[in-house]
Amino acid sequence: MKYIFVTGGVVSSLGKGLAAASLGTLLEHRGLRVTLQKLDPYLNVDPGTMNPLQHGEVYVLADGAETDLDLGHYERFTKCTLTRENNLTSGQVYETVLSNERRGDYLGKTVQVIPHITDEIKRRIRSFEQVGNADILITEIGGTTGDIEGLPFLEAIRQFILQVGHENAILLHVTLVPYIKAAGELKTKPTQQSVAKLREIGLQPEVLICRTEKPLEPEVREKLSLYCNVPLDAVIEARDVDNSIYEFPLMLQEEGLDEKVCKLLRLETASADMSVWKKTVRSMIHPSRRITIAVVGKYVELQDAYKSIYESLCHAGGANDCGVDLQIVDAEEIEAEGAEKHLTGVAGILVPGGFGDRGTEGKIAAARFAREHGIPYFGICLGMQIATIEFARNVCGLEGANSTEFDPKTAHPVIALLDEQKEVTSKGGSMRLGSWPAVLKPNSKAHKIYAHTEIAERHRHRYEFNNAYRDILEKRGMVISGTSPDEALVEIIELKDHPWFVAVQFHPEFLSKPESPHPLFREFIRASMG
Repeated sequence: MKYIFVTGGVVSSLGKGLAAASLGTLLEHRGLRVTLQKLDPYLNVDPGTMNPLQHGEVYVLADGAETDLDLGHYERFTKCTLTRENNLTSGQVYETVLSNERRGDYLGKTVQVIPHITDEIKRRIRSFEQVGNADILITEIGGTTGDIEGLPFLEAIRQFILQVGHENAILLHVTLVPYIKAAGELKTKPTQQSVAKLREIGLQPEVLICRTEKPLEPEVREKLSLYCNVPLDAVIEARDVDNSIYEFPLMLQEEGLDEKVCKLLRLETASADMSVWKKTVRSMIHPSRRITIAVVGKYVELQDAYKSIYESLCHAGGANDCGVDLQIVDAEEIEAEGAEKHLTGVAGILVPGGFGDRGTEGKIAAARFAREHGIPYFGICLGMQIATIEFARNVCGLEGANSTEFDPKTAHPVIALLDEQKEVTSKGGSMRLGSWPAVLKPNSKAHKIYAHTEIAERHRHRYEFNNAYRDILEKRGMVISGTSPDEALVEIIELKDHPWFVAVQFHPEFLSKPESPHPLFREFIRASMG
């Protein structure tokens, strides 16, 4: 295998994940098999228990792993289907090493960061060799160069590159070249300092990917090349894209990144044919019409909290030749000011997943507004549970109907815990997670959308539709259009007398890609256009 390591310097949120994913796209279009990995220095075992407002969304893989949102970029930009092996945290590393020590695996040796922690990191990197399903592994290291918690990962990479050789492993460094308005020029010193930090621990980047607001003039490139000890043709400009993140691979191709990487790794391949990708991007950024979709959530302060939702709407818009303008609505504002003020005039309403009772009454009001005004409604996970509660209260007359998550003493628990979840006390990795099958009701809207009778979708939830209320809801016009194969779990609900009202217990946003939008998102946008 060939290995590409991606680090970041100067500041966080530079887009290392996007750079890694975009490079993966380019290499795949050269005919190479690519997989990607994220190394996160935090001590959490995974991000499953983290607040989305601090860390962004939790991206769930098919095998049930709760992972960093960058793995969403990896799967959207490439053909990869990732597993829990593709996301490694310091918490996992230390947990493994300490378990080994308790078993006596180290035969009485003093357990240290070097070599035991670094050896475990290298073992996880090398594990992809045994799988044998990729030619290249792109590994992104989270955090910023100089962070104390990231040092073991950087040391492990230094050892790894030394062991496999520079013709088999290279380092790309994503860095910021800020524009100082008062001086009227780009400044290279932050990048110089960042690279100097890497060189202090024995790492020399072969390529610089320079995030910048302004074009890198020749003299700036020459200065970066000279002071950072990087060839001039390996100083890659990465300006902010104007319209869509899916332009980024095309920008990096113009800069010759994939060509440079292939030369460094002694890979002889044809140039990447990005014609189909270009066509897809054009459809997203130059649509013939535009509509407004309201996303009613509780984590609206941070864009990354609903990252996959927003990207899936973008994919679906491109497929329908329609631009999607997002109207992000805080559910608590609907509680305070009413749904009409915030949702009048939108083409469609989407209520995404979430946890806890904050803002739930606002989401219920949004679902009611969509149902009563004939506005296309798409509920995802909690959004499905919200729609069930609203229908039970206002159509079936079940006063006070609720989820036991929000009101444990509700008279009508239309959403409740499964029996096997009632004794669970651990928060991490204890929900219904990963890919689960479902069977669709013939001739239902879901069946027509998927064009299949059986599907598999990714889940992340603990509470379920209460089957004790199934008959009364169905008699009043709710359609249970998707269930688990044994019919014990409700997966999809629809409303009969509504133009487009579909809500699902799973997370379809985790399976959407720019070149193959998820059918539920595609048809939601199509209905909203009507």
